[in-house]
Amino acid sequence: MPAVCAEGTTAEASGAQPGGIREAVRQPLRGGRARARGTGAPACGGVTLGDLNAGGTQVFGSALYEQARPKGSSADALAASLGCGVPTAVADLRAGETVLDLGSGAGADVLISARRVGPGGKAIGLDMTDEMLDLARANAIAAGVANVEFLKGYIEDIPLPEGSVDVVISNCVINLAADKRAVIAEVARVLRPGGRFAVSDVIADPDMDASTRADMAARTGCIAGALSEQEFRSALAAAG
Repeated sequence: MPAVCAEGTTAEASGAQPGGIREAVRQPLRGGRARARGTGAPACGGVTLGDLNAGGTQVFGSALYEQARPKGSSADALAASLGCGVPTAVADLRAGETVLDLGSGAGADVLISARRVGPGGKAIGLDMTDEMLDLARANAIAAGVANVEFLKGYIEDIPLPEGSVDVVISNCVINLAADKRAVIAEVARVLRPGGRFAVSDVIADPDMDASTRADMAARTGCIAGALSEQEFRSALAAAG
């Protein structure tokens, strides 16, 4: 298996151009509305990796929400999740904090975060697709959650000021970016001193073969674009 899901991971790839990668990623995400109706693709951009470990325990995909049982999201938002884990389970969110979700999709993690930080806090979702932003806003209204905001933009160029958030979360999205180091540098920029970075994502085995890395279908399935653990740690260190 060339990649695994981990809490706190991801970055660099094959030299493909950002525009081409973004368009390839958009296609399965545009199925988010269908996924919300139970007819869309499985986790992480349309490709299911190994959902179960050798012992038969669920280790990947939106079904992990059932195990974590986080409160605050709507059933529709959870049903449309294309993530690989539950970042809010490791984020240790506190009342009054401002949380940013990179690649917020249908808004499940934003809604969970908004409930946890309470009325004095705020949860912000950032996504590049109009379809998912519309779906997330509708899910927030349906859930009756007001302390949320959804922004359109790229995670390599976060449209927020320096030092403006307490926590950055992400659910199986950073590996899809063309320049993971730019993403991590942006995370460092928008975090306040003492801020936290809590991620569920895919990391690559060190010996992932070149043909897999060059495979765009594997990229949208969260494999080709993933960094190894050491590459990800190096990117974090470089960003401070």
